[in-house]
Amino acid sequence: MGLAVAVAVRQRAPGWRVALLEASRLGAGASGRTGGVVLDETAVGALPGLGNVLDGFVRTLHDWNIDCQLELPGCWEIARRGRGPDLPLNWEDSGRLRVVNVVPGGTVHPGKLLAGLARAAAAAGASLHEHMPVRDVRFSSPLELELAEAAPLRARYAVFATEAYTYSFTGLAWHARSKFTLALATAPLTEEQLQALGLGARIPFYTLDLPYLWGRVLGNGQVVFGSGLVAADTPEELVALDVRTGEAAAQLASLEERVHWLHPLLRDVRITHRWGGPVSFSHTGRPVFIHHPHSTNAIVVGGYCGQGVALTVFLSHWVAEVLLGRRALPSWGRPG
Repeated sequence: MGLAVAVAVRQRAPGWRVALLEASRLGAGASGRTGGVVLDETAVGALPGLGNVLDGFVRTLHDWNIDCQLELPGCWEIARRGRGPDLPLNWEDSGRLRVVNVVPGGTVHPGKLLAGLARAAAAAGASLHEHMPVRDVRFSSPLELELAEAAPLRARYAVFATEAYTYSFTGLAWHARSKFTLALATAPLTEEQLQALGLGARIPFYTLDLPYLWGRVLGNGQVVFGSGLVAADTPEELVALDVRTGEAAAQLASLEERVHWLHPLLRDVRITHRWGGPVSFSHTGRPVFIHHPHSTNAIVVGGYCGQGVALTVFLSHWVAEVLLGRRALPSWGRPG
């Protein structure tokens, strides 16, 4: 979101100085650890005035010359009850899993999307600053951002797009909670093996019921599976979580066992990668998109409930229009 907003603002207001402050490296947070599944709408469906997320996402990628291997074959909604399209999926996971619906969606290469956004932001004239964490904000006029290792930065406007890291000064913590989600990847499978699993069409999927499971096929034949949430009371705890220890390690072991028992073909498949990443859930399921409670010159966005890949890029244009006084905040953006 931060990179996309930087591009959108500079394109509309080339005279503005735009700086992106990244606490670590670009992609060190949620955007660098996503599975790359793109979906239309939001976690609670369509919202008033939102528009077509996927159409806007595709148009933005084209306009900004970003090649991120976007594929839009749709996305399977799978469940343990009910029947839907006659599609080749027959897995065992606390019940028989079947495809019950196909919704608009697909996949991207997350690294290439992130790199493309960074190149577009730099080309648009935004300045990108890594390892520049903001510690606090004084909501004066202008705003004053306290930086960890530099003099305070004064800005007319600020956009808090920390997404999964609900720091108190951003205002997001009042409307969303942070979690740590987990994923793993198998060794590359052959086309014959993918066909036998029902994944030959490389359509991503997610369950509609619990226990939750999502996944996708990568270009080299690896299959990514994700599930599980680890609680973290503070952003600092979220950053410190390690998939090799504690609850995160235990949940990954459980996920690996589930994957092995989904289908006989997966019994002995080798797991090559295991990782986790931050995600935030708004209290209502709708994205948070509001003015900061202490200043109308600061915008708070986040709480995408795991559906932020396309949505963040799409909403960047709306954020830019609000900053420039050309558009109002959405009616659905304030939770509660």
